[in-house]
Amino acid sequence: MYQATSAYSNPIDKWFRTDAQLNRLYPDSIQLLAHRHWTPLQITQLAAQFLVTHPGVNVLDIGSGVGKFCLAGAYYKPHASFYGVEQRKDLVAHAEDAREMLGFQNVHFIHGNITELDFSQYDHFYFFNSFYENLMDKEKIDDNITYSTYLFNYYHRQLYKKLNAMPIGTRVATFHCLDNKIPPGYQEVDSQVQTLLKFWIKVL
Repeated sequence: MYQATSAYSNPIDKWFRTDAQLNRLYPDSIQLLAHRHWTPLQITQLAAQFLVTHPGVNVLDIGSGVGKFCLAGAYYKPHASFYGVEQRKDLVAHAEDAREMLGFQNVHFIHGNITELDFSQYDHFYFFNSFYENLMDKEKIDDNITYSTYLFNYYHRQLYKKLNAMPIGTRVATFHCLDNKIPPGYQEVDSQVQTLLKFWIKVL
């Protein structure tokens, strides 16, 4: 199993002792969504170890929500840069507030849609099936955006194209994601947590 360590020291360490502790960086309404929508620390540790191949690497979280994955990734891998793209402006604001409280310089949040993002600016990617919300009847984050099966399929097609255009060696970590959403040029090299977390490397 992958293991990760941090170069940070107190008082930052206290925030990353448990998921519940890190969730306290956010308002109560955001904390209530954590169990369904935000990446657990255990998953971030494993994914960051796989995605951060060298110092200075740029990792993009596709649909970063309130930024929990990026913040934890930046804690575990302080010599890498973590970027999160999120279409909800209020969630980006929560992410920025948490980043400011932690004082991290290697985390950056982008308010926008992945369809407009140039993936070539990043090395590796994390995807916690953020498009699935389009198919959910309940437990959505909010009702502030449009949901539809069409958008679920459209976003996946766009992601497929963007990942397919990346160079050989590109790494992707997926959590709760269907295998057929990843281009065939990517080879699954490992899986963890009862195969819910999968690691892919582009070989073709």
